Amino acid sequence: MAEGRYRVFVYGTLLTGEENHEVAAPYVRAACPGKVNGRLYNVGPYPALVLGEEGEVEGEWLTVTEEGLKAMDELEDYVEGRRDNEYERVWVRDACKPIEGYVYVYPPEKAAGLPLIPSGSWRQREEKM
Repeated sequence: MAEGRYRVFVYGTLLTGEENHEVAAPYVRAACPGKVNGRLYNVGPYPALVLGEEGEVEGEWLTVTEEGLKAMDELEDYVEGRRDNEYERVWVRDACKPIEGYVYVYPPEKAAGLPLIPSGSWRQREEKM
């Protein structure tokens, strides 16, 4: 990957056409569909991905500049090394393609009791907010 470029898997409000895509849009250099292994939960106005669970979550791989990664960190209120992040930024591989990069994940204990999005797709969730 080119210097200062990062690949990030997005699966909710950062998807192309969704309400927070504008945060990443100025920094996107490439985009392609993808899937990761895990489950998607409905937090209300946004989803939460839990890795390591049976299932697949649909989304997009965005290649962004360093400024784009910083903008997404700010949106997700992620600070490296902080103990109380709502989301953690971790490395993940696509379920079907030889692609890997960052993703924002929810701790499994926080997802307990949240409604599951059975389709694995934020765009195809049953109850759009």
